[in-house]
Amino acid sequence: MIKDITIGQYFPGKSPVHRLDPRTKIILSLVYIVVLFVANNIPGLIAGAVFVLLSYLISRIPLKMIFKSLKPIVPIVIFTAVLNMFFVDGQELFRWAFIRVTREGLLTAVLMSGRIICLIAGTTLLTYTTSPIALTDGIERLLSPLKRVKMPVHELAMMMTIALRFIPTLIEETDKIMSAQKARGADLESGGLTQRAKALIPILIPLFVSSFRRADDLALAMECRCYRGGEGRTRMKQLRLSSLDAAAAVVMAAMFGLILALNTLFPPVL
Repeated sequence: MIKDITIGQYFPGKSPVHRLDPRTKIILSLVYIVVLFVANNIPGLIAGAVFVLLSYLISRIPLKMIFKSLKPIVPIVIFTAVLNMFFVDGQELFRWAFIRVTREGLLTAVLMSGRIICLIAGTTLLTYTTSPIALTDGIERLLSPLKRVKMPVHELAMMMTIALRFIPTLIEETDKIMSAQKARGADLESGGLTQRAKALIPILIPLFVSSFRRADDLALAMECRCYRGGEGRTRMKQLRLSSLDAAAAVVMAAMFGLILALNTLFPPVL
């Protein structure tokens, strides 16, 4: 399960999605999230799912990465679907003892589960196609107006990107520690909840020690390279908007208009 977490990974490429300005990708990702929550019926959700699927095809990211990124959230999706299916009032379809399934509950379960799946798939595409350096520059440029109120924008963007970048490293470190503990005879999968929680202590302590040591090494390396924050720093690659970014914005605007039209043509789930 740990190996299936792909948050923060970057896949180099030369696809149109890779070539988009990071600022454009960040803004379009936020707009896509809004689109998912504006869609209040199944046709709108299908349109959002098709859009993110086409985006993966254009970016040439293997489709198996979608399923790999969704695997860790399967329990959350199932839990959300069950809650909506059994606890939303409406036209009754099935009843057994105290369990009751309604038509509205079933549609709501499909809509909410689909939203979560599209949300994870759409947002992970941002990190799949954007390098950590480009992501840092994009976040800093978007937050640059906050410099007027003395907010440390560069440091904030740097911290966010470093945290995102080190998620795969921490996952790999956790997997190594778990394998080492199992090789020493540790039982991490059997027993009750309390016993499993106690079994995590030999994993968490080395992981925290390793994380603090890695953070200290990173801070030392940045100081040795005379890093003093964003004041006076220049960039090797300057961010410039192109016609490709304008085309992507037009496509997203068309997608937003399609969702609004589908909301008008089809009745909402609730």
